[in-house]
Amino acid sequence: MITIRVPCSSANIGPGFDVIGLALSIWLEIQVTVESKSTEAPLNCVITYEGEGADEVPLSADRNLITRTALYVLRCHGQRAFPAETRVHVINPIPLGRGLGSSGAAVVAGVALGNEVGKLGLSKARLLDYCLMIERHPDNVAAALYGGFVGTYLNDLSKEDTERKEIPLSEVLPAPAGGVDTGETPPEPPVGIGHYMKFPWAKELRAIAIIPDFEVATAEARSVLPESYSRKDVVFNLQRIALLPLALGSSPPDAEQIYLAMQDKVHQPYRKGLIPGLPEILQSVTPKSHPGLCGICLSGAGPTILALATQNFDGIAKVILDIFAKQNIKCQWKLLEPAQEGTTVTHS
Repeated sequence: MITIRVPCSSANIGPGFDVIGLALSIWLEIQVTVESKSTEAPLNCVITYEGEGADEVPLSADRNLITRTALYVLRCHGQRAFPAETRVHVINPIPLGRGLGSSGAAVVAGVALGNEVGKLGLSKARLLDYCLMIERHPDNVAAALYGGFVGTYLNDLSKEDTERKEIPLSEVLPAPAGGVDTGETPPEPPVGIGHYMKFPWAKELRAIAIIPDFEVATAEARSVLPESYSRKDVVFNLQRIALLPLALGSSPPDAEQIYLAMQDKVHQPYRKGLIPGLPEILQSVTPKSHPGLCGICLSGAGPTILALATQNFDGIAKVILDIFAKQNIKCQWKLLEPAQEGTTVTHS
C-alpha cells in the first residue's frame, strides 16, 4: 500500500495574487496498491472515490485529473500506462470549486502517484516542475507540495513548452482537458520553471475557513479581472506584500499590522459580483470590531473567506456566516492549522 497525502491550500493571500499561498489541514488522501497480475481495466488502473465531488468526478484513468496527471508523468519516462494492476482509492474532503486548492492538490497527488508507481525517484524540486506544467498557479501547488506559508514565482513558458495536447490541464474539465495519448513522448517540463520560499508563521495564528455552499470556477473568477491596472493600485499591493510575510511570521502577531497588510486592490474588488456579501465582510470584520481577528481575505478565487485569528474563532465565524445568511447563502466553517509538512508518501 502506498499512501499519498496532500493538504489543501489557500492562495492569493491578501495582496499576494498568484504569489503567496498557505497549506492548510484538510488532506486529500490517495491509497494505491499495485499487483503483478493482468487486468482488463483501461490503462491498467481501477479508480474508486469517496468524499467531496463523488457524484461528479470521473473514474476513468484518462479523464480523472489525478490519474491523467500521473499518466503524463509516466509517459514522459517511457511508460504508456499504469503497472498492472493499479488500484487507486481517493478520499477527498477538500470542497471543489471553493478556493481551497482542490485542483492543485489533485495535480500534486497525481505527480506524486506517477513518481511512485513508475519508481522514477524524482526529487521534490522536479515534482514541482511537473506540477507547474499542468497547474499554472505556483502559490497553490508549492504550498501543497512543500507545506506551510510560501512565496512563489513561475518563469515564463513558451507555447512550445505548454500547448502540446499530451499535457493535461487542471482547469479545463471535463475534456477537452489535455492528456491526449498521441503515442508520442510528451514534452518534459523545463528544469526550475517555478521557485518557492517558505516563510515563518506565527504559532498563535490559526485559519478560519468560511466555505459557502456554491462554487466559483477559477476561469470565471479570472474573466472578471481587468487586462491592466493603474499604477496606484499596483503600488498599493506591492507596498503591502513587502510587509505581509514578516507580519504573519512575527510572534506575538500585531493584528492591526496584519489587517492592513492583507488589503488588496488587484482581484478582490473585481470579484464582489461573484460572491454576494463579500464587500461587507471585508470592510466590516476588523480587529477593532472582532478582537482576535488579525486579517481577512478571499481564499484563492473564492468563494471561501479566510480569516486569520488568534482567538474568538466561533464569534468571528458567526458574524461572517450571518452576513452570508442575509444573502440566503448557507455555509460551513472549519478551524484549520497550517499544514507545515506538505505532501507525504508512506509505504506499508
